[in-house]
Amino acid sequence: MLALFVLLLCITSSFSASTRGAGAAGPRLNNDQLYKFSYTTEVLVDRAKGSKDGSVGYRISSDVDVNLVWRDPNSKDDQLIRLVISNVKIKSVAQRSAKKNIFQGATTQSLLGENKLAALERPFMVHLKNGKVSSFYCYKAEPASIKNLKRGVASLLQVQSRSGKVIENDVSGRCTVEYKATQGQVTRTKALETCKTAETGFTTYIQVLGVSGESSSVTVFTLEDGFIKSATAKETHILAVNARRTTAAKIVSRQNLTLVTIETGPFEAAGKNVASVVKSLDEKLYAVGVTAEKVKSQCKGCQSLFEHWQEVKKQFEPDSLSKAIAPRRFLALIQSIRKASKDEILQVLKSSTKTALPQVVDAVTSSQTPASLDAMLQFLNFADPKGLVLQERFLYACGFASHPNERMLQALVDISKGKIVSNDIKESVVIIMGALVHKLCQKGGCELPTVVEVKKMILEGPDSTQVESDVQMYLLALKNSLLPEAIPLFSKYAESEVGAYCTISLTALQRYDVALITDEVKQTVNRVYHQNRRVYEKNVRAAAADVVFSSNPSYMEVKNMLLSIGNLPRELNKYMLSKVNDILHFEMPASKILRQAMKDMISHNYDRFSKVGSSSAFSGFMARTADATTTYSLDILYSGSGVLRRSNMNIYAASNGAMLHGLQVAIEAQGMESLIAAKPDEGEEDLESFAGMSALLFDVQLRPVTFFKGYSDLMSKMFSMSGEPMNVVKGLILLTDHSQVIQLQSGLKANAEFQGGLAIDISGGMEVSLWYRESKTSVNNKGAMVVTGNVTVDMDFVRTGMEVSFETEASLDFITTVQFSEYPFLVCMQMDKTTFPFSESLTKYESLPSGKSYVSRRGHKQLLPGSEFPLHQENSNMCKRVFDSDW
Repeated sequence: MLALFVLLLCITSSFSASTRGAGAAGPRLNNDQLYKFSYTTEVLVDRAKGSKDGSVGYRISSDVDVNLVWRDPNSKDDQLIRLVISNVKIKSVAQRSAKKNIFQGATTQSLLGENKLAALERPFMVHLKNGKVSSFYCYKAEPASIKNLKRGVASLLQVQSRSGKVIENDVSGRCTVEYKATQGQVTRTKALETCKTAETGFTTYIQVLGVSGESSSVTVFTLEDGFIKSATAKETHILAVNARRTTAAKIVSRQNLTLVTIETGPFEAAGKNVASVVKSLDEKLYAVGVTAEKVKSQCKGCQSLFEHWQEVKKQFEPDSLSKAIAPRRFLALIQSIRKASKDEILQVLKSSTKTALPQVVDAVTSSQTPASLDAMLQFLNFADPKGLVLQERFLYACGFASHPNERMLQALVDISKGKIVSNDIKESVVIIMGALVHKLCQKGGCELPTVVEVKKMILEGPDSTQVESDVQMYLLALKNSLLPEAIPLFSKYAESEVGAYCTISLTALQRYDVALITDEVKQTVNRVYHQNRRVYEKNVRAAAADVVFSSNPSYMEVKNMLLSIGNLPRELNKYMLSKVNDILHFEMPASKILRQAMKDMISHNYDRFSKVGSSSAFSGFMARTADATTTYSLDILYSGSGVLRRSNMNIYAASNGAMLHGLQVAIEAQGMESLIAAKPDEGEEDLESFAGMSALLFDVQLRPVTFFKGYSDLMSKMFSMSGEPMNVVKGLILLTDHSQVIQLQSGLKANAEFQGGLAIDISGGMEVSLWYRESKTSVNNKGAMVVTGNVTVDMDFVRTGMEVSFETEASLDFITTVQFSEYPFLVCMQMDKTTFPFSESLTKYESLPSGKSYVSRRGHKQLLPGSEFPLHQENSNMCKRVFDSDW
């Protein structure tokens, strides 16, 4: 046994010795030698496909002397290295004339300043252990930007001679790195998406409106005699707006370290460990992390928020909201607000005119800083009946927040528990809380205490009250939240005796991922459509049919739907036929199973598919580009007497597999048969006269508005066709909001800001005239949008960057005209897009603190022709009859 133990010990010892001798873990310096390198780093900013000559940026070149200070006697790969940067030069990366070159005639000292140049050329030390930077030693008083440049040089000494994946700390942060070693060469590829840094930034939760990026970082080392002969690094970052990828920017950073010569250098210092050696050589050197420090930007001569507001306040008046200047100023004001204190923000709020104040509330709330939220909560008084417009604008801006946090949700919880003088505002608070729950859950915050509290409140809400408006409020909040836990609740209320509950629940189910719609839910929805348990209103059954068709229906579900056609009320028959044809013509997901079911002549025959009526369903393309597709759909359902029952307009945008429900405007009317002495349809005999509108904007359900309710209210409004449309939503919305700090391996830092703003005005109305025997419903959408992307590399001594942007103004009107002077009624639907401008611009710039600057601007403008979006042929024929004066 003893002999076996000795044998194993010998084998283990010899194996360990051979492993240690297999090769150096990293670069090894020799004692008494001075390694002289040339070093360059450059940064370029340009369009995604731009060339180097057209870029803006600069190059820093220098000499770097490296020598060994100390080595651990027990490990050749535990080394303390001294580095000295000298002969620093700064030049432009592009070849330009002297007039356009801001560095022409400038010395390094004039650019950096005497103190910063001295700091950059001051020696620093790096503790290199097994090829990794363990510690970084420099002077405490040195500027952070100078220390980061030194860290960038140190990062090129970090290399290992074996292939494999490791986690490393360098100037970019803590990153996953893969090494591939071949004879005399090592390639280091850094997975930049894994890098953990102190400065993270934020992005919008809506992918279609967001910004995506591609990044790469590759360093190629050439090794000779166990040390670095050269190191060449290239790092690229491309950021683009998903919906329009030509609105993009590229940052390229390069580093090159080349060994020039080796001379006789100083001897190693004596010492037990690194700390004692550093202290003995220079007591002013101290250890810091190798990860980059945050550089505080200093803004000399910058405007205060109030000064900025004084310059732009005219563009915040209501008359400017349909122009692109409004969202552009809105985005700029947000940037100023994000740097301001609560008192500065309150000063702007209190000094604004009554007409501009709602737009200021949009900007302040959209800024989403602690100071801006505190200012709004102090400024608004929810117990004041005179402030309803501002209160609603604040709530809607919260609902559209690009990156809300728990504190914003908690603020709404506190408001809901306080005194609210308006029932409309109370409803909006709860409905918007549901939208914030959805956004926070998307970010992984579903278990935050406030989110848990609100989830409990809205899930228990519908069953906790008998007040119809409150039940609707909680259901709408749940519709916004898209909580999977709410699906059983929606399934329950889909079979309610109250039509409004059914409609909200069914339209909410249609928003969920198909995978969450279980067989039990499908059974419930089919029961509603087929009226297995009770009679339902037509619009409820139509909503149930929409859910069935959009939820991966089975063959039997589709066949039963087809078999029902012919046995439905007249207009519902026609609606279902239009829906089937629309699914087939637009190649929707259910089209394949629908074609299979239609092969059966019992379910697909002339008797069923020849039903007449005015109701319709139609989908089409608004725009198709390489980056995004925009579609629209118009569903119209009439009562058997020809009066509008439901009008539903939807606009969707899709990009890179992501879908955005950009807009939904639904108009509902009921109980209007008494106007024309018509008989109500089955299940609608006792409905109160009512007309209203519900809007969903950018995936956020807003509080519905009422045109009239009750017979007396109806009679007071039906005689005039000249009334102003009712506003549904109006204001400024922050759509795209992306802020990113990009720490480059060179030690330089880039900042990327992409923002998109929308000035929007959606209004609608329903007018009835007995005199002209005509009714008209209209939905008017006006908007102006601006998207800007700004990428800067801002150092103390030079600022370079570029801005890309596009902007447009557009108007979209949807009008339904019904003439009931004859029977059957004449119904004409129109969806018109006016001619609108579109422009793009690109600005590149470089500037020095002295005021010397270079600016290059490019852009183009065009007018895009208006058009009337096509609907089905029957509608075109009907419109000719409605507007033909000779008929």
